[in-house]
Amino acid sequence: MDIVGKKYLYFLFSLIIIIPGLVSLFLFGLNLSIDFTGGTRITVSLPKQATQETANKVKNILEKEKLKVSNIETSNNLIFVRTQLMDQKQDGKFLADLKTQLKDAKQEQFETIGPTVGAETTINAIWAVVIASLFIVSYITWSFRKIPKPASSLRFGICSIIALIHDIFIVIGIFALLGHFFNVEIDSLFVTALLTIIGFSVHDTIVVFDRIRENLKRVSGLSFAQVVNESILQTLDRSLNTSLTVALVLLALLLFGGESIRWFVVALLIGVISGTYSSIFNAASLLVLWQEFNERFKKIK
Repeated sequence: MDIVGKKYLYFLFSLIIIIPGLVSLFLFGLNLSIDFTGGTRITVSLPKQATQETANKVKNILEKEKLKVSNIETSNNLIFVRTQLMDQKQDGKFLADLKTQLKDAKQEQFETIGPTVGAETTINAIWAVVIASLFIVSYITWSFRKIPKPASSLRFGICSIIALIHDIFIVIGIFALLGHFFNVEIDSLFVTALLTIIGFSVHDTIVVFDRIRENLKRVSGLSFAQVVNESILQTLDRSLNTSLTVALVLLALLLFGGESIRWFVVALLIGVISGTYSSIFNAASLLVLWQEFNERFKKIK
């Protein structure tokens, strides 16, 4: 199986997946939840224990007024609702409908709240990812410093980051499309999912790179591309089995985990699949492509 020999086909497939999402991101942006934009917090009290059924009734009342509900929870006889920003007129309409459907319900609290994930926090998260990426490049460059020529430890680090960026772009792009066409919102859990995907992607790529390093030291008489291809095949079963195990757990969470974590799980699932694909078909192939360009450049000189 010649994976490296078909590298341009795999690169093209990645572009076909990434470009529509990036176009959607540029044209429409992300559909941000009130975790980013702020909103209103409402507390409703009942004379008896609050159930999921009564919580759904409160949610339906708000959604009929075209108000997005970010979160709804119950505790004893209280229902806590977080929704997009409401004015007094909308609150008055909500109270009227609430009295109609739940006669004994009372509104105990109505307050405007700021975003839980502010602009400063978002910028700090971006900086954290950038700094972490630099550390990853530095660490891989140092760890692979004794790798035999013609390989370069710096190339290993840079290619791992490119594969990581590939996975992040795929997840963000798909959610930009989902947000525009299916009204899927980006919340604080999505940021958590992205950070988790970064860790998984780098781990999966390093497994392949480490085998390439071992084979470059042990195998002689083969070209760099052949060594890389053989290394991919040797780690293929391990990568697929590891990812399949994670994917099965995520599928179980998707089916039985409830609505509150649905899109968090979807983001992780997309990231795991993308991370496995990029580690096998993109990251190592980029090393070969880089080496081929280097050889052509030396011949021209």
